[in-house]
Amino acid sequence: MRLLLVEDDEETASFIHRGLTQAGHTVDVVNDGRDGVALAIQEDYDMIVLDRMLPGLDGLSVARSLRSAGRKTSIMFLTALGGVNDRVQGLDVGGDDYLVKPFAMSELLARVNALARRPPMRDESGVLRAGDLEMDVEKRYVARAGERIELHAREFVLLEVLLRNKGRVVTRNMLLERVWGFNFDPKSSIVETHISRLRAKIDRPFGDALIHTVRGSGYSIRDVP
Repeated sequence: MRLLLVEDDEETASFIHRGLTQAGHTVDVVNDGRDGVALAIQEDYDMIVLDRMLPGLDGLSVARSLRSAGRKTSIMFLTALGGVNDRVQGLDVGGDDYLVKPFAMSELLARVNALARRPPMRDESGVLRAGDLEMDVEKRYVARAGERIELHAREFVLLEVLLRNKGRVVTRNMLLERVWGFNFDPKSSIVETHISRLRAKIDRPFGDALIHTVRGSGYSIRDVP
């Protein structure tokens, strides 16, 4: 695979570059967030390994910029910021995985391979609908009853998964795998928290609920009867 590594620590960058290239990957390295955005937009990479604390533009802003530009390249955060809120922030802006420093090269390679195996979401283009809710995947546009709704990157993906499975139950584990890419601590309430945020934006202001909890199973989005 062709990877872009955005890491400002020279020793860390050299270690990662050596490990990834020895595993057979082609790796470009930049040490500045702005350069990372420019290169990721100009070139076609299979994956981006991204630090958070960067000169020029921090990692969260890099990921946010790339997602806003429509780039769907997998992003793995690799950072010393390892708190739960830090990880949630990284995933919310469009990260697909989050690995905390210090790390073992074997785990980094395993996660790179796992992201590479993840199938792309089918039929990624087009408009998805449930009742009077509309999502244009390509334009990153969501509206209900003609009123535009602003969603964070992770909320957008979560809603997209629900809409692509309209009328079917999507389990919590399915959402963790498809939206966050790996399982959090089973005690984590990250799915429930994001479902609550979605409901606050697309259900409560409009009266009729589209997102439904299927007790003991998961969640489902369906047309209002």
